[in-house]
Amino acid sequence: MCAASAAFPRASSPGFYELIGGKVSVNRLREVDITDLLRREPAKIDDRLIGSILGGRRVLVTGAGGSIGSELCRQIARWNPSELVLLGHGENSIFEAFIEIKEIFPSLDVQAVIADVRDPNRIEKIFQGHQPQVVFHAAAHKHVPLMEANVEEAVTNNVLGTRVVVEAAGRYRAERLVLISTDKAVRPVNVMGATKRLAEMIILDAAQHNNLPYSVVRFGNVLGSRGGVVRTFKNQIARGGPVTVTHPDMHRYFMTIPEAVHLVLQAAAMGRGGEVFMLNMGEQVRILDLAEDLIRLSGLEPHRDIEIQFTGVRPGEKLREDLFEDGVDFERTEHSEIFRMSEEENVDGDSLARVLDQLADHALHSRTADLILTINRFLPSGSVQQP
Repeated sequence: MCAASAAFPRASSPGFYELIGGKVSVNRLREVDITDLLRREPAKIDDRLIGSILGGRRVLVTGAGGSIGSELCRQIARWNPSELVLLGHGENSIFEAFIEIKEIFPSLDVQAVIADVRDPNRIEKIFQGHQPQVVFHAAAHKHVPLMEANVEEAVTNNVLGTRVVVEAAGRYRAERLVLISTDKAVRPVNVMGATKRLAEMIILDAAQHNNLPYSVVRFGNVLGSRGGVVRTFKNQIARGGPVTVTHPDMHRYFMTIPEAVHLVLQAAAMGRGGEVFMLNMGEQVRILDLAEDLIRLSGLEPHRDIEIQFTGVRPGEKLREDLFEDGVDFERTEHSEIFRMSEEENVDGDSLARVLDQLADHALHSRTADLILTINRFLPSGSVQQP
């Protein structure tokens, strides 16, 4: 739990004016234990099921250079798969993830593959060559404001890229596929959330048609991800502030990256086909509280040493996210921290295929307005605004 500001003596902490004057090194700022920002106990971990789906299997992770994808690879490697394929579009991030895994698990067969999930010919060759039995699809554009301004990229990567991966997995009979999804897919009001909702539907449709354990795992924000709010705040604190918060009432769900990934693996092991799993994220955390906690945990005082500025809600943002959809029931699973949608969602595969073809055509010709109109017409609660 978060420590109170009284727990931090002021004598040895650098002040605001010392920081901006360059009189002290930012190394004097206290290291922050990321779990102190959760305002809850970390999720309980249970290893019993995971080994049965990973040990001795050929496993492929898309988006393997990202915050979630690279942690997936770290944890999967512990279970001694026969081969671990790290697939990603960013050369540097894949290289770093590959080197780290090889150093920790030198005897493991690890393959680094640079590829774009939107390229069907390249993905076909990868699946043909590696024949993955378990696929974790974590490749996605995730930043809400960026995707509001880059709708075509969001659609081609998050939606059409998912279709490419799922179709390849089906052709090469992958035993299990898990989509990493987000709470922003629930009643989406932004492009990123809407594209992840469509990606979920692609997975569920494939599970129904292929009768294979393809499933979706949803969770909220993770603490410490690249480009995430905690890293942004830490950089702002190191510069002496100000720390920028969009709105005093902005709330989000948070988990640490390791606990989120471990629960993803738990849910993957429980999947039988067509499930939507939701991780127990606890209560939503107010972003202002998170900023103040991080400043105090760094050894400084908010509003005195470090100023906090409100910048306004950005396009496509909600003040609060949702994990549960209206009229949709979730039930507990055998793991106390994982919920499952009570009834499988029935996806009209023919309608979905037509919409995906329309989206591909609109994206190819940069028809942004048509992309959003098509998405809103297809999604039951479509309310994405035109940029």
